[in-house]
Amino acid sequence: MEISEMINEHYGLSKFPENISEAMAYVPFQMNNAKTYTAAQGFSAGTMFPSLNKPFYGSKCGGTND
Repeated sequence: MEISEMINEHYGLSKFPENISEAMAYVPFQMNNAKTYTAAQGFSAGTMFPSLNKPFYGSKCGGTND
């Protein structure tokens, strides 16, 4: 059984809210023993957790750099 399943079963919690709304931010639970960056990498990325490092590359998504 995965840790998230154990959390859900024991506490009645889920990774996601019951009714997810568009454009509503949420932060998933950080699981035990989650991989982390070094302090320098974390400062550069803006997070200590690689799974939360989601850089935005606007120009690579068809946007412009005006």
